[in-house]
Amino acid sequence: MPRPPKAREALVAAYRDLLVSEGERAATMDAVAARASVSKGGLLYHFKSKDALAEALLEALRAAAEVDRERMAADPEGPSRYFVRTSVNSGTDMDALFVAAIRLARAGHPGALAVLEELDAAWLALIRREITDPAVATAVMLMGEGLYHYSSLAGTWPERAFGTSLGELLAVVDRLSGRRA
Repeated sequence: MPRPPKAREALVAAYRDLLVSEGERAATMDAVAARASVSKGGLLYHFKSKDALAEALLEALRAAAEVDRERMAADPEGPSRYFVRTSVNSGTDMDALFVAAIRLARAGHPGALAVLEELDAAWLALIRREITDPAVATAVMLMGEGLYHYSSLAGTWPERAFGTSLGELLAVVDRLSGRRA
């Protein structure tokens, strides 16, 4: 498969960044073109509509999540520890894509919620391979989701505010999964 043109990548990145920083309403086609330093005609050459741009963003998220799941499945500490350990928003491209998809879902984009549910189901399936009790696996998943949500809002994991370190949370994951620390 040929590599997509740089303008196309720049447009998806500009759309992602506008969604994250200013929200769905501000991520107009004109704003995306301007942010990517691409003409409106160049934007329309690659993406005929805002929905087509959103679909490209969601495909980029799917691809990034697939790589993440491969790492999660291969992690020597196990999928549960990997999921919680990496659930702090650290400003990666995948983090930005994920937050952008959340913004699209909140704005009612029909495909965004479906993609987010698909990703969560795939991550949970990996956790459930390790932790067979469905309630415990779900608790671990929700621990990671809550950590990600809070760190996305605040920018970092607020150890001082909660008095709990990431290491202490991973020890809880070990107890829940039956693994000894």
